[in-house]
Amino acid sequence: MTKTIQDCLGPTGFYDKHGEDVVLLVHGLTGTPAEMRPVAKRLAKQGFSVMCPALAGHCRTASDLRKSKWEDWYGSIEQAFEALKTEHSRVFVAGLSMGALISIKLAAEKGERVDGIGLLSSTFFYDGWNMPKVKRKLLLPLVLHSPLRYFMHWDETPPYGIKCERTRAMVHAVLENRDAQAAEKVGIFRTSAVTIHESTRLIKVATRALPNVKSPTLIVHSTEDDTASLKNAHFVANRIAATKVETFFVDDTYHVLTLDKRRDDVAHRMAEFFKKCAAPQTALA
Repeated sequence: MTKTIQDCLGPTGFYDKHGEDVVLLVHGLTGTPAEMRPVAKRLAKQGFSVMCPALAGHCRTASDLRKSKWEDWYGSIEQAFEALKTEHSRVFVAGLSMGALISIKLAAEKGERVDGIGLLSSTFFYDGWNMPKVKRKLLLPLVLHSPLRYFMHWDETPPYGIKCERTRAMVHAVLENRDAQAAEKVGIFRTSAVTIHESTRLIKVATRALPNVKSPTLIVHSTEDDTASLKNAHFVANRIAATKVETFFVDDTYHVLTLDKRRDDVAHRMAEFFKKCAAPQTALA
């Protein structure tokens, strides 16, 4: 039985109805719908309805997140998509980081029912400039593929994927205060190796899904991404089966494109792309 839109939102999700076409936003791993709000507001100004549910296990405690699996995260978005289809004829999907991988999986599964996808900071490889090579290439595989993953965690360090000093300071302040709503406001910045292991499982699933994605695709990536290098964007572009693929590479911003300096440009480009997808097919030629 299809859930209602409200049932799919979770503890911190949002749905703002503005127009006939809707964009389903997918936040990142350990993130929160709040990180998608700035882009959602600008899409709404362009006439789109917007929805961003909280992924299963997110926006509560680190323990809740640790208990969730990638199938649970994907299930949150699949249910939200089906709920939106009962209210909107055209549904676009846009995901950040691991949210981009969930978007890829959804587009592969739902086919033509997904009218277009926006892939922001797609993360197939943790190879950005702020990812220590020794930790990434030697220690991480050892931890993930042994019982150590049940005891270890990964602390995210500054710049938290954000180049804008003002926004970064706000995130840091919330983390320093450690108030009861920290997970809702900025997400969880201490990630269990169990959760990272689930993300690697999702990476494999999304990689296999790419040749089955036919929806028009916009790939957005920062040239200065501190978590996932431009290699990730090229990886997607070279493997996705969509005949209509556009890329938008932005500078002066880091991994969290939806909160950083170029968020308005990213939102504008997404709105422009989705409007073309909604127009007669000659507009995509």
